[in-house]
Amino acid sequence: MTTLDRSRPRIWDTDWLLLRQLVHVIRKETSSAFRPGQTLLDLGCVDMPYREIIENEGIRYLGADIDGRADIRISQDGKVDVPDHSIDAVLSVQVLEHVRDLDSYCCEIHRLLRPDGTLFLSTHGTWLYHPHPEDHRRWTRTGLIHDLETRGLHGKEMRGFVGPLATTTMLRLTGYAYVLRKLPVVGRFLARIIAVIMNLRGLMEDCITSAQMCMDNACVYWVKARPV
Repeated sequence: MTTLDRSRPRIWDTDWLLLRQLVHVIRKETSSAFRPGQTLLDLGCVDMPYREIIENEGIRYLGADIDGRADIRISQDGKVDVPDHSIDAVLSVQVLEHVRDLDSYCCEIHRLLRPDGTLFLSTHGTWLYHPHPEDHRRWTRTGLIHDLETRGLHGKEMRGFVGPLATTTMLRLTGYAYVLRKLPVVGRFLARIIAVIMNLRGLMEDCITSAQMCMDNACVYWVKARPV
């Protein structure tokens, strides 16, 4: 997806069900939790799709990644060239499942955050294998909280995005769209039509899925945590 797609998901995007919720929570958290002038570091920012949302709230945005056009380069040992305890918030969106060494990653978050800083993190509970460049793990709700808290990041809030019924619909949609886009002339148009139909189906399935079932079987988990 392009930067525009992830920050402004459209109903014909295959990840619309998930991205619409991620964008909403990122916008809500940045508008309510910070004062203008504070600094947020997007750790593993790729093409920085959420930069505009965050900067519109008067928050200083810094994007860090191992390559690409990030503001700050992450070194091969996972270090970010930023002074200790100089960041008010770290944003980590769909990065943790790609991290080989969780201890080093969480240790760097500790080093970056001020004592009263906040980590905003999302990662997969259930999804397809997707190496960028590696893909190491998936979490249950309790497993993710355990892995963060044993590394000194206390979960204050947690949400589950997209329940099990809708997740299976998203998985099928991803497969259908992949095949249809290879068809000449009409492939991309057909993929968009199928996406609209299946996204509406997934939305209905999420409406009839209990909140507890979604939390226990989410496609993606969102965690707000603080360093201990």
